[in-house]
Amino acid sequence: MIAVLSRSPFRRKPEPDTNHPAVDLENVTKVYPKGDVRALDAVSLQVPHGAFLAVMGRSGSGKSTLLHCAAGLDVPTKGSARVGQVELGSLKEAERTRFRRDHIGFVFQSYNLIPSLTVDQNIILPLRLAQAAPDKAWLTDLAQRLGLTDLLGRMPSELSGGQQQRVTIARALATRPQAVFADEPTGALDLATGEQILQLLTELVAELGISVVMVTHDPAAAVWAEHCVVMADGRIEHTLTNPDAETLASILSGLHR
Repeated sequence: MIAVLSRSPFRRKPEPDTNHPAVDLENVTKVYPKGDVRALDAVSLQVPHGAFLAVMGRSGSGKSTLLHCAAGLDVPTKGSARVGQVELGSLKEAERTRFRRDHIGFVFQSYNLIPSLTVDQNIILPLRLAQAAPDKAWLTDLAQRLGLTDLLGRMPSELSGGQQQRVTIARALATRPQAVFADEPTGALDLATGEQILQLLTELVAELGISVVMVTHDPAAAVWAEHCVVMADGRIEHTLTNPDAETLASILSGLHR
């Protein structure tokens, strides 16, 4: 179990090398041979350290493929995708898997918690897989900040959707990653709970300097991010700073798909 200490602010990670973006896509093209589908078409995008970026677009626009290539879940057909100074496409599959586990956090709509493990065990699973010693003070900070201290011994089935998503966020941060990628993190939650999760992500960016890239179809979710890109036909069509929901909804309604 994670030790329970008195509430304290997050302990900051050593400052990142800000000479390089946290996430850097350069002319990334992704073509799926079956059907000759060009999911991404020469996309370039830089995400600075400590930035919260929302990626929007209609179904088939390429937003999920962008996230997969940026996070090393898929490899571009052309171009390069870097997290920090590491070019993900240059890594062998096993190396890329280890890099994702050690340096990248993931938050998904479906939570992806292991039902046979407790909350505590789910949170530290990436560390166990890496055979890394847990930073107990860091994990205690996470549990307290995310409101999980009293839930650590429970099973996922005993938690609400919002509580499960908080566990997912804690697991994503357990290794103190360089970047967190969130794919529709509020898609399965009610409005109020979704706003609580978005508030947490905003605070993580502000307090820890972690970069968050969030894919969402919902303008009301995207406005929590400082920056937003809107995609269509595998390309970035719009780049906005501090967007409002009305503007985003108008842009989306004007896209042909």
